[in-house]
Amino acid sequence: MTKHIMGLMFALTIVGGTLSPAMAAPRVLDRVVAVVNDDVILASELDDQVRVVVSRLREVNARIPPQADLERQVLERMIAAEVQVQLAQKTGIQVTEENLNNAISGIARRNGMGLDQFVLALEADGMNYADFREGIRREISMEQLRQRDVARRIAVTDREIDNLLENERLRGAEADIEVRLQHILIAAPERATPEQLKSRREEADRLHTELMDGADFTQVALSYSDGQNALQGGDLGWRRANQLPRFFMDAVDSLAVGDITEVLRSPNGFHILKLADRRGSTQTRIEETRSRHILIQTNALTSDSQARIQLGQLREQISSGADFAALAEQHSDDASSASRGGELGWLPPGVVVPEFQQAMDLLNPGEISPPFRSQFGWHIVQVLERRERDTTEESQRLRARQIIFQRKLEEETANWARQLRDEAYVEIRLNPADQS
Repeated sequence: MTKHIMGLMFALTIVGGTLSPAMAAPRVLDRVVAVVNDDVILASELDDQVRVVVSRLREVNARIPPQADLERQVLERMIAAEVQVQLAQKTGIQVTEENLNNAISGIARRNGMGLDQFVLALEADGMNYADFREGIRREISMEQLRQRDVARRIAVTDREIDNLLENERLRGAEADIEVRLQHILIAAPERATPEQLKSRREEADRLHTELMDGADFTQVALSYSDGQNALQGGDLGWRRANQLPRFFMDAVDSLAVGDITEVLRSPNGFHILKLADRRGSTQTRIEETRSRHILIQTNALTSDSQARIQLGQLREQISSGADFAALAEQHSDDASSASRGGELGWLPPGVVVPEFQQAMDLLNPGEISPPFRSQFGWHIVQVLERRERDTTEESQRLRARQIIFQRKLEEETANWARQLRDEAYVEIRLNPADQS
């Protein structure tokens, strides 16, 4: 199995996908380990999820936390996912077969396989394809729910962008630094009592003391963290320093690689961070192409062959001295550019379809391509000139917008998921004695 497939299996496990290894040992009895509103989570489902998590942890040589801690962490992720899936179903979110098939085909392509090969690869690794499809369906429905209820509410203002960029300028080279953090969160309820806050703080202080005494950060995060990345050992991945919450940035600013922060307080609870690694990052210029084209669309009256021949004739006329702009205005089916003599303006890389980009890339300024086909029809294109442009400012503003949006999205999603969990009826029965 490729690493991508294993990574996807692990991701689905974390969010509560129903991935059931086909070779699982037969079970004589099953029992309920959690009641979530009007549905239940079974011990067999929890066992399947724990099994995949353990497999993933072994693959990356991570220590396996105690069984009870791991079951609690995995079950909490399953409960959160189940609450979201139920809400998606209740509010009419549906994943069509077409969307589901497209998503799975995309996963197969990213693994360099056709769909049939991908199914065989899953089965060879003990995965049931029907369960895999259901896991993907659940993940898509949750993503659609998050987009509807969280992402669409998030706004980024020009003032926020200006403030972030100004802060970067004040901080100098730090804006080009990327860091990899590990994170432990001891969550506090939204309306926590002083007693609850005291208990949560004491738990965070105890874990901090263990870490400073040499305890493994990954192991502690796996066992105790309430963060979304707990089952990855608290690993937040590579982030620009300014992609992190501001109090994270301030806390890690003076850390050396391997250092651990003090316990940090936020509205979400208490945090402990470890600076796992740090690296530099740079911004580059881009090359833009100014071009013009003539498009002939195919239809019931114009076949592919006829369109290609017509464009070949137009190309010969231009090579013999005819005016490209006049012919484009007369013959091109691209109404938006025909009135400008086929002019497309300055194009940065990647804004046109791949076939068009490839045809342009092969031309020197002044040259005209042979006829070629794209999803829009048949074209000839002429490159007029090329330039390098410093896009630092607009790239910085786009990057700043993405940073602020992602920061808000993570915070809002965490709060939203916790609120859904708090509002749901949940009864945990991990202990067999809890069964009624």
